[in-house]
Amino acid sequence: MPTSPEYMSTGFNAWDPSVFSLIVFALLAAGLVTALLTLSVVLTRRRGEGEKGRPYECGVIPSGSARPSYPAPFWLVAVFFLLFDVEAVYVVSWAVSFTRLTWASWGQITFFIGVLMLGLFWVWRKGGLEWGMTHKR
Repeated sequence: MPTSPEYMSTGFNAWDPSVFSLIVFALLAAGLVTALLTLSVVLTRRRGEGEKGRPYECGVIPSGSARPSYPAPFWLVAVFFLLFDVEAVYVVSWAVSFTRLTWASWGQITFFIGVLMLGLFWVWRKGGLEWGMTHKR
């Protein structure tokens, strides 16, 4: 490759056609967004009284607290879901590279699945997998 000055990189140049067009596009997009947001604030009337100020719940008049307390098994099921949702990501990525695995990779995935099994047994023992009414023991 020739080492003449026209082939050497001079770094960032704002007047390069690709960089210049990107800058113009970004400025036009930011200007358009600013203009539209300003127009929406200026042209709309804000009235929060009466029926428009009430939360919409599928046509049912809201009653009670908006923050119900969930029973403990709900949180156990949530932990169970997160546990095995994250597991699926790692196991699938491991399975994609199955042909290039070493013994260290097998040991790592075995350890990973073992930790997940401990989490499963913990959720099972705490009653997170029981869907019906539980009796106190």
